[in-house]
Amino acid sequence: MGVFSAMNVSATGMTAQQIRMDIISENIANANTTRTENGEAYRRKTVVFAEKDTTSFDHILNGYLSHYQPNGVKAPKIVEDQSELRLVYEPDNPDANEDGYVEYPNVDTVTEMTNLIDSSRAYEASVTAFNASKSIAVKGMELFKS
Repeated sequence: MGVFSAMNVSATGMTAQQIRMDIISENIANANTTRTENGEAYRRKTVVFAEKDTTSFDHILNGYLSHYQPNGVKAPKIVEDQSELRLVYEPDNPDANEDGYVEYPNVDTVTEMTNLIDSSRAYEASVTAFNASKSIAVKGMELFKS
């Protein structure tokens, strides 16, 4: 695994966590949205992470699969949380059903803020790893320079 491979893996981690932070921000922004374009209450979204496959055709063709290949991470899809929506009795609300209840999103702001902190820390860890790889590359170039 080369220095640039480590930088690439760190960059995939930063990208994935940025997507996660965007979705968490969307969840928080819509915590009280009772009507979306499809007429229903907003549903919380989550990001699915998966290992990024960077195995190239060259490596397969040349039989290099026995060597370690760093893969990184990707966010292949965003899914809606299908847990129950919150029902709140508000008979005067225009979105109330015939019994006077309004469906509110299944977004818990405390959970979202906790996830945001977790995502932020993971992003910072990827930045730290990227900077360490960059520092190693710079030191290597300095050796060639002298």
